[in-house]
Amino acid sequence: MNVTRMRSCLSCGCLCNSLAVSLSLDMLKKDRYRAFVDYFSTHNPDAKTELNYGTPFELLIAVILSAQCTDKRINQVTPALFERFPDPESLAAASVEEVFSYIRSVSYPNNKAKHLVGMANKLLEEFGGVVPEKVEDLQKLPGVGRKTANVIASVVYNAPAMAVDTHVFRVANRIGLTHNATTPLAAEKQLVKYLPKETLSIAHHWLILHGRYICLARTPKCESCPITWMCKYYEKHHSIAKPKKQKNISTK
Repeated sequence: MNVTRMRSCLSCGCLCNSLAVSLSLDMLKKDRYRAFVDYFSTHNPDAKTELNYGTPFELLIAVILSAQCTDKRINQVTPALFERFPDPESLAAASVEEVFSYIRSVSYPNNKAKHLVGMANKLLEEFGGVVPEKVEDLQKLPGVGRKTANVIASVVYNAPAMAVDTHVFRVANRIGLTHNATTPLAAEKQLVKYLPKETLSIAHHWLILHGRYICLARTPKCESCPITWMCKYYEKHHSIAKPKKQKNISTK
């Protein structure tokens, strides 16, 4: 696969027919990863979480709440929650019932209220009220699994960690960054292995945003997707006899 030729076509906003037809078929894994990074670093260089927060503690709360819930809903709930519980001390002293009253509209509010109170207490008991940096330490907190720990480590501490949620798992598989990865951990290992270390944190957001707005789970918007030229899902489910022009479309 001629990466130089591909980049030339991308720079002018189109793909010649022969290249578009053969690109996804012939692309080596290293070329696919390079193309992925090149495209999104150019078209979405400032990708970041859509959760609103002001401190690492607030982000930790927001990410715990966001499990199986939309960022939009969490952003509606957190302003009052953050105002009432601005630090671990105030949250640890709260009752589960009071916390529940602030988050009743999110998914699984009973369990999440218990997790938040437990998380605050654990922060005070073992970490002096400071959100820890290491993934292993973060996972000791109630309500914090590997995905949440990786989000905090990468966003707060810029650690080379890859958080794999449903969007990341789906998009990475569809465009061919992962292969035969049947679990989030397997997908994470492949992404960490092949993505440049310095791109891991932002690549997480590239994949999430692309999955959230274009590569939807049930009805992916392939007609609006700017990266069909490198997508294995598109290659499989759409005719390549009539390749599309590549469009510069924001994932946000």
